[in-house]
Amino acid sequence: MATPSTPCSESTLTDRYQTTVPDPIRKVLGLNKRDRISYTIGSDGQVTISRAEDENSDPLLGQFLHFLATDIQANPQHVRQVSSDLVDRIQSLVSNVDLDLDAALAAEDE
Repeated sequence: MATPSTPCSESTLTDRYQTTVPDPIRKVLGLNKRDRISYTIGSDGQVTISRAEDENSDPLLGQFLHFLATDIQANPQHVRQVSSDLVDRIQSLVSNVDLDLDAALAAEDE
């Protein structure tokens, strides 16, 4: 069961409105030096920080993930754990599938 979020870190603004992203936040977001971050302002005024999307990323995927994040935040009671039986079934279905994520798409798949 999901619980309401609570602040886990804080930082201070400098005179130039700069701050350091706290270590736990950098770790969760997988941030490294020179990475970009994004701020999203919700209708309730709450600000969400996230790793900025890569310019080459799929904009529809980003919109879908934003939709999911918003829905999960608004309806945490709908979040359910995936059963180990389902995980086992999925793994059995894909265990013999060879996939090269770096291979070019065939013309009919573009």
